[in-house]
Amino acid sequence: MRLAGKTALVTGATRGIGREIALTFAREGAQVAVCGRTADALAALKPELEAGGGRPALTFPVDVSQAAPVEAMVANVLDKWGKLDILVNNAGIARDALLVRMSADDWEQVLAVNLTGTFLCTRAVARTMMRQRSGCIINLASVVGLMGNPGQANYAASKAAIIGLTKSVARELGGRGVTVNAIAPGFIETEMTGSLSEAVKTRWKAQIPLGEFGHPRDVAAAAVFLASDAARYITGQVLQVDGGLVT
Repeated sequence: MRLAGKTALVTGATRGIGREIALTFAREGAQVAVCGRTADALAALKPELEAGGGRPALTFPVDVSQAAPVEAMVANVLDKWGKLDILVNNAGIARDALLVRMSADDWEQVLAVNLTGTFLCTRAVARTMMRQRSGCIINLASVVGLMGNPGQANYAASKAAIIGLTKSVARELGGRGVTVNAIAPGFIETEMTGSLSEAVKTRWKAQIPLGEFGHPRDVAAAAVFLASDAARYITGQVLQVDGGLVT
C-alpha cells in the first residue's frame, strides 16, 4: 500500500473524481478526511472509506470558499490525527455560459470555489506541512485551463490560475520538503461529461488520440503517484490525464 501511514484531506469528495481519489487513497493505506457540501453524501461515503481502508475516516460539510470553516476543518484533522501529509484540492463547480451572457455572479461563484477554495485550503495546511518538513499538495486543474473552451471563460480562468498558484506555491514550500503539483484531467466520465450530447461526445473523442474519455480511476491513479514517495522529487508540475488531447 503506497500511502500506508499517511493522512490525507480530499475536498469535493462526494462524487466523481474527488470521490474516486478519496476511496483509492483509503485502499492504498491512507487515513482519509473528506469534505463536501452535502451532508447526506458525506454520510454515505464515510462507511465506504472505512471499509476500503479499515481505518476511521473524518467528514466535514464545508464550503471551501469560506475561510473560517476551512481553517476549522484543518484544525480538527490535526487535533484528531496530529499531522496532515496530503491535501487534494478537488472541490470545483462549473457555471457555463458564453462570455456575453455570463453574469457577474456566475463568474464570481466559479472563481470563489475553484480558485479561492484552493488558496484557502492550501494556506490552511501550509504552516503545518512546513513544520513537519514534509507534505504533498495536489491541485485539480483541467486541460481547459491550458487550451480554453467556448462557454467556459470562468472555469478556464479558474483552472489556469490554479496552475499558476501551483507553480508559485511549489517554489515557496519546496525548501521545507513540501511538494505541490497539479493534475489536469481531460474529458473524464463523470456527471459533468454525462450531460453532454452524444454529438458533442463524438466530436471530442475524435480529437483524443486514445479515442475515448477517461475514468475517475485514471485521475486517482495519478494522484496516488504524486502523493507517494515515488514522486518525492517532483514539484511544480502539471500532469495531464487527458488521453493526449492537449500535446
